[in-house]
Amino acid sequence: MVRKLGLVLVLAALVGAACTKSNNPTAGSPVAQSPAAGSPTVTAPTGAAPSPTAIDPANFVDRVDNPWFPLTPGTTLTYKGTKDDRAAVDVFAISGETRMVAGVKCVVVKDTLTLDGKLHEKTEDWYVQDRQGNVWYFGEATQEYNDKGQVVSTSGSWESGVDGAQPGIFMPADPQAGQSFQQEFYSGQAEDHFVVLHMLGSVKVPYGSFQNALVTAEWTPLEPDVLSEKFYVKGIGQVKELDVVGGNEATALASITK
Repeated sequence: MVRKLGLVLVLAALVGAACTKSNNPTAGSPVAQSPAAGSPTVTAPTGAAPSPTAIDPANFVDRVDNPWFPLTPGTTLTYKGTKDDRAAVDVFAISGETRMVAGVKCVVVKDTLTLDGKLHEKTEDWYVQDRQGNVWYFGEATQEYNDKGQVVSTSGSWESGVDGAQPGIFMPADPQAGQSFQQEFYSGQAEDHFVVLHMLGSVKVPYGSFQNALVTAEWTPLEPDVLSEKFYVKGIGQVKELDVVGGNEATALASITK
């Protein structure tokens, strides 16, 4: 309970600082729940995006060109850093493939993680953008490997519309400090949340140095003692991720190929 309380206080402090930094805080400023309720959560502004329970396939488009998370087919982003005290390389390849999920045509991204040069995880992610410009996450098929190259787990895999799983907002069309969304929902398997902290981030990664980065905090009730921060740059997407409470993962953008 002490660690959960600490996480709630850290999130509340981050959000408070975000609203102070923002020149345009939203009316629905986030508030942390009591630690007794589980992991910290925040409220989303009213009408910020359609509800996952009201998905209309006609409201989605074939491209994902949200400037904070563009998915241009043929582009590969490579991230380097550490995970579990091992050298990590994460290759995020935006394929030209699509997949129908819950009646919606999604862009397929193939994400491969190696640790100390050995394959650790392969994931196929499914994203789509609505007509308002919000990027949705519709599911993933993931495989975790041991050091012998054998699949040892598919935990975390989920598909919108299957077994009660629902999609979520991965990136809003017009991010504002205080906005919060659930990125995914499959009970007990995939329950990530995030809150927009501010859009005044300064970040330096191997690929370059950037100002006015979008900074978010991310957490899941499945790992209630871990809190992460992510940095996004317009026209590129995610450039950095690091655990700020619990965990020990940190990766940064090293290269982009097209």
